[in-house]
Amino acid sequence: MADSHPGNSKQRRVGGDGDPEIFMANEQSDVEIDLARWQQLALDVLNAEGVRGAAEMTVMFVDASTMTEMNTQYMGNAYATDVLSFPLDAVEAIRSPGPGALSKTPEPAPLDLADFPLLLGDVVICPSVAVEQAPRHAGTIDDEFALLLVHGILHVLGDDHDTPEAEAKMHARERKHLEAFHWCGDAPINFRHIQEIPTS
Repeated sequence: MADSHPGNSKQRRVGGDGDPEIFMANEQSDVEIDLARWQQLALDVLNAEGVRGAAEMTVMFVDASTMTEMNTQYMGNAYATDVLSFPLDAVEAIRSPGPGALSKTPEPAPLDLADFPLLLGDVVICPSVAVEQAPRHAGTIDDEFALLLVHGILHVLGDDHDTPEAEAKMHARERKHLEAFHWCGDAPINFRHIQEIPTS
C-alpha cells in the first residue's frame, strides 16, 4: 500500500445540510463484491472520523488493467497496485471570471460553501491484486478488502504514512476502525500475525 494516493490535502469535515453519501461502483468481474457491505463500512469510518453533513465519496472496484493505467498516469508506476486514493478539495468559493466579466451584469451573490456537498474524493481498489496479496498481507480476502478500503478512506481524509510516526498513527487508526466496524472486536490472530499494525 505504499503507492496509495496521488494527492493529499487536509479538508474541512462538515458539508452542508444532509448526510454523507458513498457512491459505489463495481467495474470489474474478476471477484464478486458485496457493494452494500463495503458502503456501510465506508460510512461507519467517515462517521467515526468526524465527517458530518452533505459529504460525498466514491469507492470503485476496477480490474488490473484499469488500475495499471491509473497507477501509471497518476503515480508513474506501470503496474496494478492495490488501492489508490484521490482526495478532493471542497467547492472553491471563488470562481474565475468568464468572458462576460467586463459586462454590466449585476454582481453574483457570494457563494456559501454550506450550500454545496463536501466532495471528499475517490477510493479505487483492485480486487484481483487484493486477492493475490491477501495471504501475505491482511491474511484473508475479506480482511484485505476491509483494510484497503479503510486505508484509502484515511488517505482521502488527508492522512499519510510518509514518516515512521505518521505511519504508526495511520496503522493504529486503521486497526481501530477495523476492530470497531469490521470485526466488531479484537483483530483475529491471522491479521495480528501477518499485518503487524502498531496499536499506539
